Amino acid sequence: MDSSRREVVLRVVSTVLLVLTACLVGFDSQTKVIFYTYARKATFRDLNALYVLVWVDAAAAAYNLIQLFRSFRKDLPPTSYRHLRWGIYFLDQAAAYVVFAANTAAVQASVLALIGEKSFQWMKLCNRYSRFCFQIGGALACGYIAAILMIITSSISAYALFRLYSPKHFLLLKGR
Repeated sequence: MDSSRREVVLRVVSTVLLVLTACLVGFDSQTKVIFYTYARKATFRDLNALYVLVWVDAAAAAYNLIQLFRSFRKDLPPTSYRHLRWGIYFLDQAAAYVVFAANTAAVQASVLALIGEKSFQWMKLCNRYSRFCFQIGGALACGYIAAILMIITSSISAYALFRLYSPKHFLLLKGR
């Protein structure tokens, strides 16, 4: 399997995982009745990190779809468009790191919701909303797998970019 097919497969799988993460977090909610009269609903909007995660994963999935459509264009010459390859390389790097950072921030906020913090008088939320927390945990696992796949994809785009350059002279294009 050549690198372009690997890149397509990795982008498809990471897009599916990113959409799955965004949907699992975005549509997850659980309602509990407290003190027999007051109903409290837990949603992703309760933690700002989860709210940001939904939007970051949706944007990264859209970016991957755009790159998939670009990869199906066969009329582009393979060795031209050096500047386009630099742009794809930088955007792949940025997307991978932003997805990883958003997932890490969501995990940190979720851990605080799981164990609480006595010094700030933050109570544990996952002992009340256990189904909500389990679904968020599964979504975060999908998000980390997608982030790892995006890191692999960015390394493939780095290979596609840097193979155009000479190994002996720094950033000098190979002869034709």
